[in-house]
Amino acid sequence: MEIIEVKDTHTRKEFIQLPVRLYKGKNTAWIRPLDDDINSVFDTSKNKYFRHGECTRWILKDSTGTTIGRVAAFIDKRSANKDNDQPTGGMGFFECINDQEAAFKLFDTCKAWLEERGMEAMDGPINFGERDQWWGCLIEGFEHEPNYCCNYNFDYYPALFEAYGFQIYFKQFTFAREIMGALAPKVAEKAAKLQQDSRYDARHLKKAELDKYIDDFREVYNNAWANHSGVAKMSSLQAKALMNKMKPIMDEKVLWFAYFDNKPIGFFILLPEVNQIFKHVNGKLDLLGKLTFLWYKWRKTNKKLLGVIFGVDPAHQGKGVDGLMIEKFRQMVQGDYRAYDFLEMNWIGDFNPKMITVVKSQVGGRINKTHATYRKLFDETKPFKRMPIKSSGLR
Repeated sequence: MEIIEVKDTHTRKEFIQLPVRLYKGKNTAWIRPLDDDINSVFDTSKNKYFRHGECTRWILKDSTGTTIGRVAAFIDKRSANKDNDQPTGGMGFFECINDQEAAFKLFDTCKAWLEERGMEAMDGPINFGERDQWWGCLIEGFEHEPNYCCNYNFDYYPALFEAYGFQIYFKQFTFAREIMGALAPKVAEKAAKLQQDSRYDARHLKKAELDKYIDDFREVYNNAWANHSGVAKMSSLQAKALMNKMKPIMDEKVLWFAYFDNKPIGFFILLPEVNQIFKHVNGKLDLLGKLTFLWYKWRKTNKKLLGVIFGVDPAHQGKGVDGLMIEKFRQMVQGDYRAYDFLEMNWIGDFNPKMITVVKSQVGGRINKTHATYRKLFDETKPFKRMPIKSSGLR
């Protein structure tokens, strides 16, 4: 077997095409990611993480010259030592045939590259970028399709990671529920009580007033998150860029905001789950892909929503504001606007028990997918520690 660093057109193409060949014809729920989404991770002009990190990737060929594996390794200098007992790098974008020798060759290559750069552990499979994309190894829920920019893998991958000495650092849950169905009685009771207080209100976004909602979003975000360690305040430009990124797929009736005396105090942001459309474009958003996307969007074939983020100003937490938004949303999507059948919420860590309780008790979600973020200590005589439990319930 031969490890080859990805540096030219051929190896870049092989890196993209390997999973297409591996999953083709298999009885899996795999959806091909967009080629551009994968390529942009490794593009120094598009991925801002190159400003404070470095990354490389490899493919693995067998004796016949056939590509049988791929992997990437990276270091984010801002987080390598943050909240870690040792400098920790990352590996990801792992795909491999069901062969332990091949998998270990890929893992060894990442380990050696990271050790050369002073790392003493590696997390994987993770992203050279934000946590909400390409993060974790699927360990439960193989029958369910992946959401946009979320990892899907064969069911033999966890065994390969664990045989190499990776241990679970934390788990990430995806919660799901049908759109129809009542809220938990306590939530409905709190929402009903709050609706009797004329100072509180909840309403969905209106695209015609998008600038106003951008400001409202930023105000709640900064009140709810910016006081926490490591979280910077969101600027007007950042908030506008985020909303503009969502705008092409935005459905204004599923983005909800809460107000107290017309002051923004909460939001509940959902989006149509675009992988339900992207699965028809075969990984390419060229002219044909864009036309295909528009066709399926126009036909309203997507019946699944994805919960993106929600938050409440700390001054109003515990008063039922989140329940008010959820109840108003429920009344709409179960009433005159029956555009969706299913809701999923990604990336809720097992280190965040408060958020798990909220999703279970208020949204009524159940776990239908579990991903594991593994950690491999290079010195296995050192004690392994899992991710500490988070005291805040923010998501």
